[in-house]
Amino acid sequence: MNRRDFIQLTSIAGLMISSPLVSGQSKAEPLKYTLHGTDITGKILDLKDFSGRTILVSFFTFDCELCSHDLKLMREFYVSNSKKKFVLLGVNIDQNKKDLDEYNDITTHAYPKDQRFPTVWRNASGHKDNFGSIVTQPTHFVLNPQHQLVFKREGTFQPGDWDKLWLSLE
Repeated sequence: MNRRDFIQLTSIAGLMISSPLVSGQSKAEPLKYTLHGTDITGKILDLKDFSGRTILVSFFTFDCELCSHDLKLMREFYVSNSKKKFVLLGVNIDQNKKDLDEYNDITTHAYPKDQRFPTVWRNASGHKDNFGSIVTQPTHFVLNPQHQLVFKREGTFQPGDWDKLWLSLE
């Protein structure tokens, strides 16, 4: 056997051994996101309630200017696309519930009911989710109808993100 044939044979054998089917490993299932809590109106909210819909989960604080800007644009997108199996879900990460209550009071007076989206307080007792640590405000997750990640944006939504979000509705 010449050197070239030997290299090809060992390369193919190495690929076969490391293949999940040969080594007995299976491909890992994509993470399925979960969230369970109480919304700002006192209603129990579970991500399972939105099965079959594309979900934009936005983590924000009351006093974050970037968050306010993004939520304004996302609210417009929500109103335009809520009939297309799309849900916007706000997750407030303020340390003090008083800040969320103030936000809720302002939005209740500023927006008609059909323009308000479900919002939960992440620091409430009983709140559970598996979105991990949020270090950047805002942070957005776009989930497919099976609650798997389409993409994540830390910081303000970028122009291309709107295209990805729109395409995820198809």
